[in-house]
Amino acid sequence: MKDILRALGQLGDPRFRGVLLTGIGLSVALLAGFVALAVWLARWLVGPTVTLPWLGPVTWLDEAAGFAVLPLTLVASVFLMVPVASAFTGLFLDRIAAAVEARHYPHLPPPRSQGWGEVLGESAGFLGLVILVNAGALVAYVFLAPIALFVFWGVNGFLLGREYAHMVAARHLPVDRARAFRRRHRGRIWLTGVLMAVPLSVPVLNLLVPVVGAAAFTHLFHRLRGTDPDSAGRV
Repeated sequence: MKDILRALGQLGDPRFRGVLLTGIGLSVALLAGFVALAVWLARWLVGPTVTLPWLGPVTWLDEAAGFAVLPLTLVASVFLMVPVASAFTGLFLDRIAAAVEARHYPHLPPPRSQGWGEVLGESAGFLGLVILVNAGALVAYVFLAPIALFVFWGVNGFLLGREYAHMVAARHLPVDRARAFRRRHRGRIWLTGVLMAVPLSVPVLNLLVPVVGAAAFTHLFHRLRGTDPDSAGRV
């Protein structure tokens, strides 16, 4: 929780705010496109005119279908924000982490150079894993409806924690050591990931998750590694 609070405390930083607004803008654009597509599809399936027994031609059902699908798309956006958050992490994490480290860890050496191939490969791999696991989890949500929200938090806490922790660690460690770091601290990483997954289930608030999550895991990495001046622990 301390790492998340420190991330939230930097939202007013101009370097941080620019990335935040860009991320929110792109998220809103994607979600708006998703909603528009869902409404258009619902209206297209119903058709402009439907002939019903005793009522004759009805011309307003397509409009009703468009309005009816809106709450469904709002619910669907909760699940859509998981891969959106995953995709945006790879795009913005380096800029977010750089802003966090410039303010809180100025004593650190520059991060190691990462090629576009490495960054895109890791991002694509994680995104594919997130989509695959969440598609499978939809079955669990149906059969475990009373605890579906907790399953959502647990599963996506693991996935987002795994992704954020690895990408932050890979800025300073070789890939094999970044993976070892993630495995060594899997419990704390999962818990922080769950705290990030909880707001993912809240429409509008979930728009903050990609940016705040990247910042929070930057703090978590340095605290666990011992490069946080406020932390006495070493790994």
